[in-house]
Amino acid sequence: TQHGRQYLAQQGIIDKISNIIIGADSDPFSSFYLPGFVKFFGNLAMVDSPQQICEQYPAFVEKVFSMAEGQDPTLFGVAVDTIAILGSNVEGKLVLQKAGSHFHRGLNRIGHQIKNAPTEMRIRCLDAVSSLLFLQPEQQTEDLLRMTESWFSSLSNQPLELFRSISTQPFPDLHCGALRVFTAIANQPWAQQEMLASPGFMEYMVDRSVEPDKASKEAKYELVKALVNSKTAAEIFGNQHFLRLRAYMLEGPYYVKAISTTAVEGAE
Repeated sequence: TQHGRQYLAQQGIIDKISNIIIGADSDPFSSFYLPGFVKFFGNLAMVDSPQQICEQYPAFVEKVFSMAEGQDPTLFGVAVDTIAILGSNVEGKLVLQKAGSHFHRGLNRIGHQIKNAPTEMRIRCLDAVSSLLFLQPEQQTEDLLRMTESWFSSLSNQPLELFRSISTQPFPDLHCGALRVFTAIANQPWAQQEMLASPGFMEYMVDRSVEPDKASKEAKYELVKALVNSKTAAEIFGNQHFLRLRAYMLEGPYYVKAISTTAVEGAE
């Protein structure tokens, strides 16, 4: 509650936690308490104001980025979750953008982990990327679109192909995680142009045979729906591709094409 937060601030407890984070580098036991303290600040930023909290407690932001670049998988996971929380609204995205190369190095590390980490961590990273890159249509100013495009590029040398390769793997959680990333950027013109330029991507979008289970079919449907409902898709994709996407959407997530069989007289 707001009263609870005011009480903690008045008692100096938030400042004490910030000072503990500052001193954590010299404490060999810091990995026991750092995750909880960083999560505390992440949640505080969400209920108050990301900009205000990050400006007031810069040690918190510094620690999140150093954890994202470090080798401890537990601390890295907390950093990824915290970055995702901060970047889930425009104010938080701008705070992250202000961090410059520090944040872009963190993004590159997240992209590396998406490729190489154990499955559970890969899914956390995919969900964080979805949160970071999503923009509502009314938020899509030129500056913010340039920003999300640059973030996408920082993840990997060929980020679209990275997520596409994951979306064709036979593991539903990873498969759906990659589709959610595509859905997050589906209404942004730069992403639509990249999808169109990627060989075979438009065919993959309307290929129902690659979605083996219910969750995957629903995730692909959400992606197609996000594309069709975008104001720029028809112009960027052109009539042929757009009409195929719209037909897919109108048929619904579970559509199965009927195969007609004709009985031939005298056949066995």
